[in-house]
Amino acid sequence: MVPENTDVPHKPGTDPDWSESFNFDRKNGILAFMRIGITPNKGKKNFFCGLIMPDGEFLINKSELPLLGEPLEAGSLRFEKIAPEKLWSLSFDGSLFRPGPDSLEGRAKRVQFKVLFESLNKIFDYRDCVSGHKEIVSGRVASEHLEQFGRATGSMSVGDSVLEINALGERDHSWGVRDWNAPKMWIWLTCQFSEEHALNVTKLVMGDEEVDAGFVHIRGRNIPVISAKIETKYSEDGSPASLKMVLKDGEGRLHDISANVEKMATPPFRSEDGKRLSLLYEPLARYEQGKETGYGVAEYLVKKF
Repeated sequence: MVPENTDVPHKPGTDPDWSESFNFDRKNGILAFMRIGITPNKGKKNFFCGLIMPDGEFLINKSELPLLGEPLEAGSLRFEKIAPEKLWSLSFDGSLFRPGPDSLEGRAKRVQFKVLFESLNKIFDYRDCVSGHKEIVSGRVASEHLEQFGRATGSMSVGDSVLEINALGERDHSWGVRDWNAPKMWIWLTCQFSEEHALNVTKLVMGDEEVDAGFVHIRGRNIPVISAKIETKYSEDGSPASLKMVLKDGEGRLHDISANVEKMATPPFRSEDGKRLSLLYEPLARYEQGKETGYGVAEYLVKKF
């Protein structure tokens, strides 16, 4: 059951790593991903906004700021709720940067966008498939987790290029203790085949234990994922190249799905003391199930040390 008042910042717990985040991903020949995270017990909020362009160029801005002003405004990124659980406005007006050793000025591109994200399914609550011992295992990686897919429409300018946006995508809202370096690995997969067929899958690896969660959406219904068997092929640098998976849903059906990575970004996440490092592989992937083809994110967070 989805809790009431999902689309608002929640009262924080006492753990210093308690945080709340709002994420959006979309694509239209590009992959765009963005997050605003709030850590009230540290008096901070952070954001990242990244683009992988059609030619593979990667642009990102990632920063930590004081917890001032509106909670869902960070730097040049703004999330505005228009209708709860239905319609959001996403906007940005600032600089994104190519990773590299050159000066920021030499790597900067002016980016502007204003996009409406309209949901196409009811919010899915991970508590519909994670409870008991699994809930304890995942306790340091945002115990409350909601997912929803939808359609993004609007416009974006990147340097001298102007793009009209009309694409399917995903949004994620989670809160609770969040330690990016706690998992041995997590896999977060989203795919939209159409407005009536989509999926979301998370596999969280904590030590020797795994937690599977997510949903398959078919013609207006969110069906919980009970288990996810995922076989991944990796490139020489350790990044995911392709995957095959079999999902078992809560009604006993099996879903055979394959995916191939088409474009990739790799933002790093280092712990505050500098002793732990995880890499976030953020690929745009092409998914296939039977005769259907869809696109989405195939995100892998991998602990390096």
